[in-house]
Amino acid sequence: MTHSRRKFLQYSAVMGASAFASPLAGLAMPWQQRKLGVALIGLGGYATNQLAPALQQTQNIELRGIVTGTPSKIPVWVEKYKIQDKNIYNYENFDKIVDNKDIDVVYIVLPNSMHAEYTIRAAKAGKHVICEKPMAVSVKEGQAMIDACKKANRQLAIGYRLHYDPFHLEMMRLTREKVFGKVKLVEASDGFRAGDPNQWRLKHALSGGGPLMDVGIYAIQGARYTVGEEPIYVTAQEFPKTEPEKFKDVEESLAWQLYFPGGAIANSFSTYTTGVNRLYAAAEGGWYEVNNAYGYRGQQGRTSKGPMEITPINQQAAHMDGVAKAILENRPNNVPGEEGLRDMKVIEGIYEAISSGKKVKLDLLK
Repeated sequence: MTHSRRKFLQYSAVMGASAFASPLAGLAMPWQQRKLGVALIGLGGYATNQLAPALQQTQNIELRGIVTGTPSKIPVWVEKYKIQDKNIYNYENFDKIVDNKDIDVVYIVLPNSMHAEYTIRAAKAGKHVICEKPMAVSVKEGQAMIDACKKANRQLAIGYRLHYDPFHLEMMRLTREKVFGKVKLVEASDGFRAGDPNQWRLKHALSGGGPLMDVGIYAIQGARYTVGEEPIYVTAQEFPKTEPEKFKDVEESLAWQLYFPGGAIANSFSTYTTGVNRLYAAAEGGWYEVNNAYGYRGQQGRTSKGPMEITPINQQAAHMDGVAKAILENRPNNVPGEEGLRDMKVIEGIYEAISSGKKVKLDLLK
């Protein structure tokens, strides 16, 4: 247990310290004379409404290409973002991107079940990869993605934008520096009411699961970096469905409990029936929390000593700038594939605990 805690804290201290230094800082450094070019794979709501606008605010990376299976979207993106014809691909000719020197990075914004295929194809094409969370629909797929990027000597980053958000970096710091002593309890939950019954998130073949695979992963992440250790056991429960026809293919609501080697417990809940969005830590000498914890904006942080005086940022811009900076500096990024794989191990443990009704052992550090 001591070894697990020490190894985790060494990892999180390096990750948190480098991220907290701000991925937008140091703009006069020589490596920043060049911007990386990124192609967005999948032009759904997140790419359209969050990533593309954020790329207009970045310093180290810029939007140069798109990959889409919907031809009608192309003229809109060309007009708005001046995408060159040679940087436009579909899913059939995507592999030709290997010859495109304008594109250094691809950002995969596809349904979960497609993440592994396009990460591996991008790595074979010699491109660095940012992949939305969850990185895959299984631990086996996640490991294959890591292996493919290592073989190609390309970086794999996961879409964990909150590792660059100042509110969450403050939660990490408060734990790392034991400002309120040792963390004893974390409450980390995320959920929303899913609308369209035909959306891909409710189709198991595309999503790999329900709210756990969508927003529940934020709660897993929050618990891990707020406790400051890796969990060693998990128990979990799925709740009866209130709309069984709508959620016939995936779970509707579930809860889980993570047990950490130092004695802390994290209680979490994720659902597609109502809004919940919180990260709270109770320590020996006080507490700290972020409300609207996982949203793109509107975070509010408090501690038992008072409010967190923090200025919000564009999370997506900071995340992509941070990953690009790591590539340009030829060093590991703060949200590597290994981080995504740890969450996949927790997710598989949660599903096993629901199925078996038993406490399941986790080993995230091997």
